[in-house]
Amino acid sequence: MNVVVHGGAGSEPDDPEPRRETVEDAADAAAAADGPLSAVCVAVRRLESDPRFNAGTGSAVQSDGRIRTDAGLMTGEGTVGAACAMTGVEHAVDVARVVAEETPHVLIAGDRAVDLAAAAGVATDRDLWTERTRERWAAADPPEGGVADQLPWVLERFGDGHDTVGAAATDGNRLAAATSTGGRWFALAGRVGDVPQVGAGFYADERGAASATGAGEAITRFGLARAAVARLDGERPEVAAASAVDAFADATGEGAGVVLVDADGRAGEAFNTAAMQTARR
Repeated sequence: MNVVVHGGAGSEPDDPEPRRETVEDAADAAAAADGPLSAVCVAVRRLESDPRFNAGTGSAVQSDGRIRTDAGLMTGEGTVGAACAMTGVEHAVDVARVVAEETPHVLIAGDRAVDLAAAAGVATDRDLWTERTRERWAAADPPEGGVADQLPWVLERFGDGHDTVGAAATDGNRLAAATSTGGRWFALAGRVGDVPQVGAGFYADERGAASATGAGEAITRFGLARAAVARLDGERPEVAAASAVDAFADATGEGAGVVLVDADGRAGEAFNTAAMQTARR
């Protein structure tokens, strides 16, 4: 199995070594998995369980004081599933896989996605808060009331939270990519970014598979994951990743990163932020 795992593009982490160990462990587990789809899911689950990353436990908090998780995945054969805006769901990637394999749909959202998760045996009652996130939320002086009260506060504070996690894998025949996130800090309640949107936060076809991370609105408008895979037509993965990120930066002025693998098992990665931790196997 050839796999590349990332812990998100963003600022320099406060505790890089423990985070790096988790990324490496996730890559080890993925390399031993039975098939690319299982590989990317295994890798992402490891990262969702580590509170140092912005996915699952330790995720960003939205304007109403609730944590909502999103994930999406796709195979080179076109199997695709995503789930978003879920409260209490640590392993959003598991719900995305349920959508892909057990429903005729591509994307399920909100309370109904949580219901689907529960019906499939995915835990939906997880406490995703950590001491770090509670302290940050309390210090932000969150507003009371509804959207009208929250929106000015969001416009002033909405920003970081780029540490989306993901992976891409191939066994030399099949391909898969998966991405998971807790979104961006102080987003308006119900905001959904790039991660569960096909071609933005994740994408795979017969050429390769990619997982993207960074400024979600810009990634969605640009279609970063699909753009990276499209460049595999004439470029090696390292070049394809770099040229896709360069084109993204030129078009949007924002920060992002992407990892990808091609059908030959070659991997590539690129980012234009301060840091993005990755591991390859």
